[in-house]
Amino acid sequence: MKNDLKKAIELLDNGGYTCVLCREDIVYTGMERGVKPLLDWLDSDKEFRGFCAADKVVGKAAAFLYVLLGVETVYAPVMSRGAIDTLERYDIQPLYDCSVDKIINRAKTGICPMEETVWDISSPEEALRAIKIKLTKLLIQQP
Repeated sequence: MKNDLKKAIELLDNGGYTCVLCREDIVYTGMERGVKPLLDWLDSDKEFRGFCAADKVVGKAAAFLYVLLGVETVYAPVMSRGAIDTLERYDIQPLYDCSVDKIINRAKTGICPMEETVWDISSPEEALRAIKIKLTKLLIQQP
């Protein structure tokens, strides 16, 4: 296992982060839930090609965002089959402890809204547009 990936996994496990990107001496961490850190990184002017990622849970939506970030490896304890297929299609190595058919929402009452949003999408750019629209709708619906 690459040192960058080992470092990312160690930080994920012990640092209280939701996702971590590592390449050599450069480390980026996220503490927000869901795809928010990935969207923030995409909106930054930083370059993420060649980074290794470790994330708490990776569904197909997150996988598309990792494709757009250009990482080379993504590890998650739980990864959906849609995420695995997406990452492999774009030559990103998926590593996981457990694969599931789909990611379940936080209330455990159905499919994760992000996973559902990109379920039938095959383009990373189309997925990004759909994710942003869905997040805007979800924010509007919050009390």
